[in-house]
Amino acid sequence: MRFAISLPQRFADGTFDPVRLRDYLTRAESLGFHSAWTQEAVLGPAPTLSPLELMTFAAACTERLRLGCAVFVSPLHNPVHLAKGISTLDQLSRGRIEVGLGIGGGGRMFSAFEVDPAHLVARFTEGLRLMKACWTEPHITFEGRFWQLNGAFVEPKPFQKPYPPLWLGGSHPAAVRRALRYGNGFFGAGSSTTAQFAQQVRVLRAALAEAHQDPSTFQVAKRVYIVIDDDATRARERVDAGLKQIYGSSNLAAVAVYGPPSACIAGLREVAEAGAELIQFHPLFDEAEQMERLAAEVLSVL
Repeated sequence: MRFAISLPQRFADGTFDPVRLRDYLTRAESLGFHSAWTQEAVLGPAPTLSPLELMTFAAACTERLRLGCAVFVSPLHNPVHLAKGISTLDQLSRGRIEVGLGIGGGGRMFSAFEVDPAHLVARFTEGLRLMKACWTEPHITFEGRFWQLNGAFVEPKPFQKPYPPLWLGGSHPAAVRRALRYGNGFFGAGSSTTAQFAQQVRVLRAALAEAHQDPSTFQVAKRVYIVIDDDATRARERVDAGLKQIYGSSNLAAVAVYGPPSACIAGLREVAEAGAELIQFHPLFDEAEQMERLAAEVLSVL
C-alpha cells in the first residue's frame, strides 16, 4: 500500500503563496508520501491552477516526491503539445512524473476547444496512440482521423522509458476495460463511492483474467476526499462545503471519508479492501494541517 497527497491547487487571484506551497511540498516529501497529484479544470468558477505548470513548480521544490495529474482531460488537448510538455517535465524532474488521462465525460463547454463531443472516445484513443508515438518513435509518421504527421521529430523523449506510468480514469465499465488496454493503471475517481470503486475493480479483474494478464503488472489507485475532525457533525459540514465548491453540489458526502481518526481509518481500510494499492488523499480544508494529522493519526495505524 502506497499513499499520496493532493497538491493545493485552488487559489483566488493574488492569494498564491509560493513559500507556503514549497513548505507543504517539502513536508510531504519528508513524511514519506509516494506522490502528490493535481487535477485539471480549465473552465469553471473555482480558481484552479493549471496542472502541468503547478507540477513543474512542485518538481523544482522537491527531490524524490513523484508528481502526477489525475487526470488530464486529454481530448481537449492537442496530443503533440501535451506529449511535449510531459516529456519536458519528466526530463526536468529526472523521471518523477505520473500521467493520468481521461475522457472527461459530458457537461463541458466543448465548443471552447473545437471538439465534437460525439467523438470523444475516438479522439481520446487516437490522441493517446499519438502521444505514445511522440514518446517512443524517432521519426513519427501517423495517419489518424484527427491528426496526421509525416516523418516528424519530437525530442527529447521522456526521461522514463518508454514513457511515464499511464493511469486511465473513468467510471463506466468500458472505461475501466480501456484502462487495461491502453494504460499501466486505473485511477478511481474521487467522485465515486467505495462501493462503486469496488465494482470497477471487479470489472478490471475480470478483464485481467480474460486477457491472461498478471494483476501485479497493473496498478490500481483511488482518490479519496478526506476530512479528519474529532467532531463528526462538523466534519460532515466541512465535507459538504468542500465538495460543493468542487462539484456544485453538497449532496456527495457518501464519496468522502470523514470524522475522527478512527472513522477515517475504518473508511480507508474499506478502500484498500476494495482493491486500492495507491490511495491519494484530497483534504477538503486546511491541507497542511490535515496532512500532518493523516501522517500522525491515520497512516501510522493503517
